[in-house]
Amino acid sequence: MLGIAWFAMMWFGLLMVALIAAAVYLWRRHHGGGNDTEVPGRLQQGEARQQVVEMVKGMHTAAEGLHGRARVKALRNYMDSMSDGLELASEIRFPGSSSPKGEWVIAPEAQPGRRILYIHGGSWVAGSPKSHRAITDRLSRLTHACVFAVDYRLMPENRYLDGIIDCRQAYRWILDNGPDGGAPADFVVVAGDSAGGSHALGLIAWIRDQGLQPPNATVALSPSTELMLTSLSKRANIKTDVMLGPTVRKLARIPTPLLWWATVLGMRVLPTNPIASPLRGKLNDLPPTLIHVSESEMLLENALRYAEKARAAGSLVEVQTWPDMVHVWHLFTPLLPEAEEAFEHIGEFLSRVEA
Repeated sequence: MLGIAWFAMMWFGLLMVALIAAAVYLWRRHHGGGNDTEVPGRLQQGEARQQVVEMVKGMHTAAEGLHGRARVKALRNYMDSMSDGLELASEIRFPGSSSPKGEWVIAPEAQPGRRILYIHGGSWVAGSPKSHRAITDRLSRLTHACVFAVDYRLMPENRYLDGIIDCRQAYRWILDNGPDGGAPADFVVVAGDSAGGSHALGLIAWIRDQGLQPPNATVALSPSTELMLTSLSKRANIKTDVMLGPTVRKLARIPTPLLWWATVLGMRVLPTNPIASPLRGKLNDLPPTLIHVSESEMLLENALRYAEKARAAGSLVEVQTWPDMVHVWHLFTPLLPEAEEAFEHIGEFLSRVEA
């Protein structure tokens, strides 16, 4: 049972190894790093997309032969290596010891009063502020905001709830603290991807219930909105999702009751709890929210369901989809033209929110 719990808990995470490994490979090749031949100029759209897909497919066995904590360590190392050799326009600044764990990502024209709380993905077992610097650097440059990437506690050494508590504390903190010290925020955005997108959507509901100052907007990239793992073999896009599909097909072989309790044991929270499945919570009175999701990924259906339910409750939620993109393709900026298109769309959305 515990072995299945580990498997269920990491069904996103193991495939994120493939994504990050592909990103590292493509980034280094694009910039002439390592032993690869330098690619002159920006890769063409079709070529870049195909290389990403092929590398994702080829890296599904990255953690093969490793078990338990050794597998988690390998996953985390892969994800953190994403930023190795990355040329950032932003300054990375760490807050004081009494502040929440994380890092400020500050572009040259970023204004201290404009703040984004960014919550990274990685299946709640991996990822860090370092692993997602490609996204946080781009967001800071795009929005002229200082991005605080929270380093929330991960499973399995911590509870799932511990990570949520860290995100809540970080939000309270950035309302009154910027990169230069104590000062109220003028403009606040909550953003996240994948598992971090789930935390972001759960966070804005908690902010509403606590009566706190709401963020001006929310941005969720390929978010997980529903943790239920039932009827896996019947999920739409299981064949077209090169990241999640192969592992989901393996999970589908496990009897549903066993998979349910394995998930509960691994995460120590019921999959039906809105803390883990934002789709199952109350979605009224939420800040303007933008969701990006690929039309090829398995999370598409639940992202659309979340948006439909939130709109029915009176909340403003926009969904923008892209065809044939891998999960959280934003990590491939500036390599994929679609990644740059996605960031431009985020900028347009936030400009409309501020208008």
